[in-house]
Amino acid sequence: MYNVLISGATGRMGKEVSARINENKDLQIVCGFDREEDFSSSFPIYSKLSDITENIDVIIDFSHPSMTMEILKYAKENNIPIVIATTGFSKEEENTIKEYSKVIPIFKSANMSFSINLMCKILQEVAPMLSDADIEITETHHRNKKDAPSGTALLLANKINESLGNNMNYMFDRHSVSQKRSNNEIGFSSIRGGNIVGEHTVQFFSDFETFEIKHTCHSRSVFADGAVKAALFVVRKSAGMYTMDDLIQM
Repeated sequence: MYNVLISGATGRMGKEVSARINENKDLQIVCGFDREEDFSSSFPIYSKLSDITENIDVIIDFSHPSMTMEILKYAKENNIPIVIATTGFSKEEENTIKEYSKVIPIFKSANMSFSINLMCKILQEVAPMLSDADIEITETHHRNKKDAPSGTALLLANKINESLGNNMNYMFDRHSVSQKRSNNEIGFSSIRGGNIVGEHTVQFFSDFETFEIKHTCHSRSVFADGAVKAALFVVRKSAGMYTMDDLIQM
């Protein structure tokens, strides 16, 4: 049985991951990490990494980029595999994660849902067939989500872009640009409201028809299940960067 540290343990996803691990015979939670300690938890949650004394086999991170970079450094210093499910990293932070993957195994995905990653594969096949279409991505999330567009929206766009030779430009804010839509553009729209877990729609507009692919997530358990599977996958790996593509191909 592998010992797990949950980073972002007091958040919504941290609690979802905790619930999924409690149903798994191969994993057990030994501690958590968050901005504030939670003495009501069934396992210790630390606000200082220096206070951790437990033996840890793998880390699952659903937190905030600043916290991720803290726990990532801890993982590197202690040679611990880590699953990063947090989004919203800067280019500098992304580069740091890549550098650390040369030392420890890192599983990183903007979305832990199997279906979203299946959607990515479908889009990579469809996009070249609709290369003359106008591409727009609309994503909807709960009112408390801070980053926009979502990491998943960027993941979908990046997969489309790769299939089109990385020739596409991303338009995040039409309000600041007074000009016609360019032919090599992927547009983004972000909606925030209520308690919506996540909805992503990719539309291909031509002059006479619209082709649309949509994914709706009804429960955060989907992401927690994916993170648990990722933890069981990466804990057995050598140093390197791993994604949902690696897990799907097992």
